Parts: sequence; structure tokens; C-alpha cells
Amino acid sequence: MALVERENGEVSVVAQCELLSVHRSGVYYVPRPLDERELHIQRRIDEIYTACPFYGVRKITAQLRSEGQFVNHKAVARHMQVMGLRAIYPGPNLSQRARQPTVYPYLLRGLKIEQPNQVWGVDITYIRLRSGWM
Repeated sequence: MALVERENGEVSVVAQCELLSVHRSGVYYVPRPLDERELHIQRRIDEIYTACPFYGVRKITAQLRSEGQFVNHKAVARHMQVMGLRAIYPGPNLSQRARQPTVYPYLLRGLKIEQPNQVWGVDITYIRLRSGWM
């Protein structure tokens, strides 16, 4: 930690940690470098995810195993979580089930229609096409 000075002899490390409300284990912790195999697996997961972003943990694990890499689905899930990868897929739209249809107010109530072109009406018809609606 940069906030705690271990070389300075004026204030002990214990006192500095108490003043800063920091655990001493965090001061002495030295992170381990990642293993080369782990980096290779992460790189390959990233390549598979980039090619097929809809693949989840199971599909990526199956792809890695078909390539000859023995990897556990839990390890793939951990690597994907560390890299911030999630499968892209449509989830359940639970908010639509309880939604009531919108009731629009009748704006012509109380209006006296006395002349031509005072009020117009429009009919909206949707025609289904192969590519969508028109």
C-alpha cells in the first residue's frame, strides 16, 4: 500500500494501519503473477467470446474441450467473471406480464363539431411483410 510507509521508523506499521483503518494483511500482500496457462485460457475465451458473444459458460467450455484443453466449467465461469464477459441473450420480459394496456383519454368529449374539416380521423393498419411490419 502506498499510504503506509514500511521503511519509516517514526510510526510503526501497526499504528499506521490503525490510523488509516486498513488491515495489515493488505499492506504485506504481494499479488501473484498469473500463470501462463491461465493467460492462454483467458486469451482463448476472449477469442471465442468475440466470435460468438451469445456463447455462455457451457458452450465455451465445450469449445475449449473440443480443442483439447482440459478445463472445468467453474474455471471458465471464473475467468469470464474476471474479464467481465456475459453471454448476450434475450432474458424473460417479466415486466410485460403485469402491465395493463394504456388507456388514452377521449379528447373529443364535450367538443361541438359544427363545420367540415374541424376533426379528422385516422385508421392505422399494420400489414405483415417478410421483413416485419409496414
